[in-house]
Amino acid sequence: MGGARQGYRGAVTLVEKPDSPPVGPSIVDWSAAAQVAGRLARPGPQATRDELADLVDGLRDAAARAVPHVLDVTRMTPAGVARPAELGSVFVVDRARWAQANTEIMASLTAGVADALLSDGSDRPPRVPQATALVGAAQVGSVLAVLASRVLGQFDPYSAASGGPGRLVLVAPNVLQVERALDLVPADFRLWVCLHEQTHALQFATAPWLATHLRDRAGRLLTDLSASSRRLAEARLREKLRTVGRAVLDAVRGEGGTLVDGFLTDDERRQLEDVSAVMALLEGHADVAMDAVGPRTVRTVRSIRRKFEARRDGSGASGADVVLRRVLGMDAKIAQYRDGAAFVRAVEKLVGRDGFNAVWAAPENLPTAREIADARAWVRRVHG
Repeated sequence: MGGARQGYRGAVTLVEKPDSPPVGPSIVDWSAAAQVAGRLARPGPQATRDELADLVDGLRDAAARAVPHVLDVTRMTPAGVARPAELGSVFVVDRARWAQANTEIMASLTAGVADALLSDGSDRPPRVPQATALVGAAQVGSVLAVLASRVLGQFDPYSAASGGPGRLVLVAPNVLQVERALDLVPADFRLWVCLHEQTHALQFATAPWLATHLRDRAGRLLTDLSASSRRLAEARLREKLRTVGRAVLDAVRGEGGTLVDGFLTDDERRQLEDVSAVMALLEGHADVAMDAVGPRTVRTVRSIRRKFEARRDGSGASGADVVLRRVLGMDAKIAQYRDGAAFVRAVEKLVGRDGFNAVWAAPENLPTAREIADARAWVRRVHG
């Protein structure tokens, strides 16, 4: 059993499979998108069955051990529960199943977009042409296949339709690949990753309104972006080429945050900035929490952070990889971690950790894009 080397697709008994995506009118065939991503995603580093079993068990154990640490470090209290033993379900998955989980998240976030774009004013449900849904599936699936090799973990607050706790998804082959590539202590790195993701779980447990708030904001933005895309699709060929070419060139040069920035109207850009400010808060706060536990909990935490920051910066990355990161918006994501972490540390320096935790009290306490860059402005507005 332990001697044969095995890939992740052959070890599906060691990973768990999240539920299927919801069915309903959509601009993308999400089941097809999951299939495309599953076929295109590379399985990851080879390992023996025993190594895979140890990896999966180690990640599940790390996820459980992370909970009391993030509760202590953040001093946050989940709504209705003082000291929960867990903050949601934990799934240890391969890359294909991570992609499937993300089609479920996207299906949830885009629910209603088709209604808004295609409704003819009658009571009849909108009909999305199959060809359109399949083209969308191919595009989404291709992007997810690329991202599937890069994500270590992800907390999904949208999987529980009843409004209950979400699920933590840990991508086993990616964790193994990074800990091998950076020569990290496996147990320390797995706990460090779970500290970040369980902080996200705690954020949504402490602010039960947060998932709906983000879903509504993202839904409005996606509806507007889809309408803009439809207008672009109906434009003349020369205008299409000029718009798309300018957006791609700006993304590659690093002059725009992501490829989509080149297509935004002023109102859409403001909406995106609002959503990005919240995401910067969530990511930065999780980064601060995962490092705040210190060497007593994660003995090699400083070494992990140093090596991981170099990886985030793209040390050793090929030119093609750098371009791909810019076009897909991955550099913008990295900036979110750093800007958000700087905001959290600045606020805590001004009003302490409990003062910072006022951010979870209500939607109006969330920082704006301007306040992410000016912590004093947020403190003045929220604390007076």
